[in-house]
This record gives sequence, C-alpha cells and structure tokens, in this order.
Amino acid sequence: MLRNLLALRQIARRTISTASRRQIENKVPEKQKLFQEDNGIPVHLKGGIADALLYRATMVLTVGGTAYAIYQLAMASLPKKQD
Repeated sequence: MLRNLLALRQIARRTISTASRRQIENKVPEKQKLFQEDNGIPVHLKGGIADALLYRATMVLTVGGTAYAIYQLAMASLPKKQD
C-alpha cells in the first residue's frame, strides 16, 4: 500500500514538473511605445476602438443617469395636484 502511494506521488510529481507550459509573448514594450506616443489622443482612448466604445457607453450612461436623477428629484419636489 505504501509502495503504491509513493509510486503515485512520484508519477504525479514527474507529470506536473514536465508539463509543457505555453510561452506568452511579451507585448509590454509595444504597449509602452503606443501609450507614450505624443499624437494628441488622450491616454484613455489610445487602446483603440474598444476603448472608444467603452468611453462613449460610460458617458451615455452617466449623462442619462444624471438626467434621470434630476427628473426624479423634480417629480418628488413638485407634489401632484389633488382634485
């Protein structure tokens, strides 16, 4: 029983340590060059179309939420007329 456990432990250790790891390309220097470029674009939009879409969606939600909050405050401050 003990011999089986030791063999299993050795097989597991060998399998984990020899497993091939996927190498990921280092893209940090490319991104640094992109974000440090002086091209007049704000840093929060330099990531491309996805950044632009996220920025616009955030602005629409912010303006819409502010307008809705002001509307609700106006409706709460002006009581309805009773007949």
